[in-house]
Amino acid sequence: MELKKSKFKLPENFFIGAAASAWQTEGWTGKKDGQYSYMDLWYKSTPHLWHNGYGPTLATDFYRRYKEDAKLMGEVGLQKYRTSIDWSRFIKDYETAEIDDEAFKYYNNMIDEVIKNGVEPMICLEHYELPAVLFEKYGGWESKHVVDLFVKYAQKAFEAFGHKVKYWFTFNEPIVVQTRVYLDAIRWPFEQNTKTWMQWNYNKVLATAKVVEIFKAGNVGKDIGAKIGVILNPEVTYARSSAPHDIKAAEMYDLFFNKLYLDPSIKGEFPQELFKVLKKHDCLFNYNDEELAVIKNNTVDLLGLNLYFPHRVKARTSGWNSEVPFHPSYYYEMFDLPGKKVNPHRGWEIYPQIMYDMAMRIKNEYGNIEWFIAENGMGVEGESKYKNKEGVIQDDYRIEFIENHLVWLLKAIEEGCNCIGYMLWAFTDNVSPQNAFKNRYGLVEINLEDNRNRIIKKSGRWFEKLSNDRYFEAKNTEIVYK
Repeated sequence: MELKKSKFKLPENFFIGAAASAWQTEGWTGKKDGQYSYMDLWYKSTPHLWHNGYGPTLATDFYRRYKEDAKLMGEVGLQKYRTSIDWSRFIKDYETAEIDDEAFKYYNNMIDEVIKNGVEPMICLEHYELPAVLFEKYGGWESKHVVDLFVKYAQKAFEAFGHKVKYWFTFNEPIVVQTRVYLDAIRWPFEQNTKTWMQWNYNKVLATAKVVEIFKAGNVGKDIGAKIGVILNPEVTYARSSAPHDIKAAEMYDLFFNKLYLDPSIKGEFPQELFKVLKKHDCLFNYNDEELAVIKNNTVDLLGLNLYFPHRVKARTSGWNSEVPFHPSYYYEMFDLPGKKVNPHRGWEIYPQIMYDMAMRIKNEYGNIEWFIAENGMGVEGESKYKNKEGVIQDDYRIEFIENHLVWLLKAIEEGCNCIGYMLWAFTDNVSPQNAFKNRYGLVEINLEDNRNRIIKKSGRWFEKLSNDRYFEAKNTEIVYK
């Protein structure tokens, strides 16, 4: 018998929350000379490429307004709030990992304020906030010395806040920065170098393992059941067709953009095929057996996944220019699915089934590790046109988007997937890389025309009700339960 549900109940221990990052919210207030991140450096270098010139200089002014925002977190029903510590702000001397006293006071007070409002903090150690000086002096994550400096910083963060933060993550989307800079050369400093891209990837995997090692060796947060993980953004990949050449194209895409991080983080080893392909194209990263052993023995406790839209690929239909350096697209081309549903503001396909398909993959291929949705959301431009007479944005489209993705996620949980929560991007509107405030994602509006004042959107009130009632009625879903 088939049943089409309309009312959905959240599982007993399933949490809902929202995320942001330090660099996208805090602004530069309180930063001292030399305390800038790669993201700050990028903005300083090409501010004209950011939408309307907005960047991280003031962002949402969270650094000065965190008490106000923490209160709003409670008001919209967040059970957990994920953000990051800005490495470039928190550490005064990157070589010795000496903590900046003012930054310690800010993060300590901010965490306490979030907890005071009934929200549990989740802390990421790096959300693109690599200190600019380490990028300029050592080439950033190309350097294994930077890996060691990151471990020192992580140790200091654990000592400072490990007694009151239960959930820790090494990176958010560790593949992203170098993919934009060194693989596709679409962000400053615009250098196409696939081997550098791979070294950044490997060193971030190694950094995660080394931080997991000190976390467990130090029994960080043992009294509160603390866990450490990583937040990845796997690109749920679909082949154009069932033909072998298209299937192979999807497998190769998956190898480079998904298994590259999923396998070592959870299984403790890179796919052997990756070594083979990288050797063939002279792009193999620098590694040794001792490092591989560290990766093998220090896998994550918990996995966060950022899922927004599917990626569709097909076999190449054109030849490869031998004068062009190797790029993974040697093995595939992107496929534009006719008739797909699209968010016209962001250009991303809307396909909620990615939740179910990725969940089943984690269950079947990755030991059903404990995991959660760390980001999912809908960016919309010009939301002010949806305001009612009281000035509140009526973002029913966002509510529908969340509902439809939750429905597929709950279906996967019913089928045994070990997913423990869902987090929206984002809590408030905030700065996005280069897009600045163009596309808005928040449950709470940041009004740029009115001193960045906050106004809870309709979705924020809906989220509060979901948090309190623990169920919702989905109006536009096509899932059929058997």
